[in-house]
Amino acid sequence: MKAVSEGLVGYIGVAAQDLNTGKQVFLNGDDSFPMASTYKIAIAVTLLDKVESGELDLTDMIEVQDDEWVLSDIIASNFIHQGVSLSLANILEVMITHSDNTATNVALRLAGGPAAVNEHMERKGIEGMHIDRTTSDYSRDFYGQEPGRENMAEAIKNLSANPGLSNDPQPEFEADAKDKSTPRAMLNLLSLIYKGEAMNDENTAFLLGIMSRTVTGAKRLRGLLPAHTPVAHKTGTLGGISNDVGFITLPEGHSFAIVVFTRGSDTPLADRDRAIAEVSRTLYDYFLLMPE
Repeated sequence: MKAVSEGLVGYIGVAAQDLNTGKQVFLNGDDSFPMASTYKIAIAVTLLDKVESGELDLTDMIEVQDDEWVLSDIIASNFIHQGVSLSLANILEVMITHSDNTATNVALRLAGGPAAVNEHMERKGIEGMHIDRTTSDYSRDFYGQEPGRENMAEAIKNLSANPGLSNDPQPEFEADAKDKSTPRAMLNLLSLIYKGEAMNDENTAFLLGIMSRTVTGAKRLRGLLPAHTPVAHKTGTLGGISNDVGFITLPEGHSFAIVVFTRGSDTPLADRDRAIAEVSRTLYDYFLLMPE
């Protein structure tokens, strides 16, 4: 895996598990990496626990508060006027499928904030993962941009004038201790989700369904797989960070979980995508041809 990603990314960490046999593969599996938007899986799991307990319902209409607006592909880019409410199901949908950061702010508020997500991960036995920031905090720390609905026009203008900003490495940002996970920790969370040990069957199917509709990162985990291979995943991209994590289904019907984290990359985004795709295809062939 190191060989197939050589020269395409800075530093890479990989964890994978055949969910039928339990066979695992690791590369730098216990090193910490910035999760970027892959942390939204932990937020979704925590929030769906509140649905399971009856505290929330997927049909609940949730208003987006003015201070929760931040650069995002769906909400902030399309609903420019005050007074936006979405069902909880739709908030989770766009948070995962389009990695919408405004939706993530709302979801994290409903989940109880970073501390509540961390506490829930600890209860589930996940070690080596922690969430520290809202996406508003990310915006301040990375872009120097104040969130809020009234600041969106300026934020979009700044990003349009500097289109490469999102993918330019910021070593100090990547080196801080916030919002990190080891590949092993993320793999453990994925395993719990798949086995139905993170949520009940209904919410498990709901989350896996959303992850299967992800539109970001089409050239990452999916990039070199055979056409029509089922993939349910969540990407993360910021600065020199390019990640993709999720589930890939093999032809005979069983799946493997896969985590590919990278950091410190100053290569073009297409090269980073290719590195993840190469790792994904290598593991696909491995689990397919060496199932035992």
